[in-house]
Amino acid sequence: MPAKDIIILIGNRLQKPLPGLEAQIRMAPSKRFAIPDPPDPLLPAAVLILLFPDDESWRFFLTERTHGVEHHQGQISLPGGAREKDESPEDAAIRETQEEMGISETPEIIGQLSKLHIPVSGFEVSPFVGWLSARPEVEPNNVEVARVHEVTLADFLATECHKWEKRTFRSIEIDVPYFKLDGVKVWGATAMILSEFRQVLQEALTELRAGMG
Repeated sequence: MPAKDIIILIGNRLQKPLPGLEAQIRMAPSKRFAIPDPPDPLLPAAVLILLFPDDESWRFFLTERTHGVEHHQGQISLPGGAREKDESPEDAAIRETQEEMGISETPEIIGQLSKLHIPVSGFEVSPFVGWLSARPEVEPNNVEVARVHEVTLADFLATECHKWEKRTFRSIEIDVPYFKLDGVKVWGATAMILSEFRQVLQEALTELRAGMG
């Protein structure tokens, strides 16, 4: 299909009711997932799934956080961070992505996924989906970003990228789902956000195939 058609397809799907918690919970690190009481006040943050074309495929970035950041040190994350005062969630997602990735282009936002509360840090994250028409040049902020990973949509949609492992937390062994993407394990809040995006992608492509049938 023409390059921009996939963006239009995803954007149209994002305007409809979202899978929400049902999709997020599939990647929650416990079979007994409970929604905790939110902190007061919630700490607003925003992240961006930034789609861009490269090598005849659509891709997005993941970042490996340094051990010098305040929250979620060393984890695999989507570009993003805390909102500034009087800043909209959408503007925060764009600004934080530009600052972390060192890109000069301004992504076009095509929609928003469901908010997610992260109990361990007290953040309420607003995830957005945006795109650029060409691959951006990146100069990651090495204070925040230890390494940049790229994921193709084809790899992201592949069944084999969804895996499980056992981990021990506070002397309790639990099953932890994760995505294996670009050679790294993506779990926790980032995996929960990506789980909803994955379902949105799957539904958009199913709708496309049905229309072509």
